[in-house]
Order: sequence, then structure tokens, then C-alpha cells
Amino acid sequence: MYKKNDYVVYKKDVCIVKEIRNNKMNGKDYYILTPIDDKSLIIDVPIDNKLGYLRDVISKEEADNLIKNIPNINPLVNLNDKYIEKTYKDLLSCGTYEDLIKIIKTTYLRNNDRMMKHKKVSEKDSYYFTQAEKYLYNELSIALQMDFESTKNYIIKKVEELSY
Repeated sequence: MYKKNDYVVYKKDVCIVKEIRNNKMNGKDYYILTPIDDKSLIIDVPIDNKLGYLRDVISKEEADNLIKNIPNINPLVNLNDKYIEKTYKDLLSCGTYEDLIKIIKTTYLRNNDRMMKHKKVSEKDSYYFTQAEKYLYNELSIALQMDFESTKNYIIKKVEELSY
């Protein structure tokens, strides 16, 4: 059971437990959550979490191991532009860390390639890049006890060090 001020992941969003409240209508206890990147949103989740949308944030040790493994996670190849959005959506909905990293690597390389050819960056690639970064770095920032930008810069630096 989580306590007030614990960090949790609801679906893919990192949230803080603001309080635990009893719903007098049905007699159930609920976590009252607020996403860390949208303080205006309030999410009520039954404590029994029968739908399985609530989970622990990645641990520091797991985060460190994931970061060490990033160079071994390959971007997607031979993507058909016609089906690329479906591929990104499928990976995003799975929500594994490896899938998020695949999206980040793939979209970064595709947009970088387009810029090298003096073409406009793809809106789809940019959108999924931003979404994958948000989900991954928000969670890792809690485990690493850094803010979003510091986490992003830390991971980029670590991956560069590991790649040489």
C-alpha cells in the first residue's frame, strides 16, 4: 500500500499520492494522484488496483542497469512510412523501457537523417519522440533524484561514455 507523497506510475504517467480518501458512495478507499507534469489533473484510483494501472516507480538500481543497457537496444529498422505510426503507438502502449528507448532512438535517427537531407522533420516522429522521452525521463528522474532536464542530460552523457 502506498502512502501520502509516494511516487507511483499510473498507466504511463509518474504521479504523486496526494492523499488516500474513502468514497462514501461505495465505501472503497482511493488513492488521489497528481501527475508530476500536470499539477491541475487529479486522478482517483481504487486502492485494490484491480485493473493493474498502478505500479512502483523504477528503482535506482534498475535505472542504472537500464542506462547501461541503452547502447545495446537497437532502433527499429526497415520501417514502412505507411505503418510507422501504428508501430510507434504499439510500442508506446506496451510501455516497456526498452520500447520507449527504441522509439527515442528511431525517431531521433529518422529526424536527424531528414535534417541532413535538408528536409523538414516529421511531425509524427517528433510527437512520438517527445512522448517517449516524457514517459521515460519522468520516471527515471524520480529514481535518480534529478529534474527532467538533468536526467535527460545525465543519460545522454552516460550513453556517450558507454558507446566509446
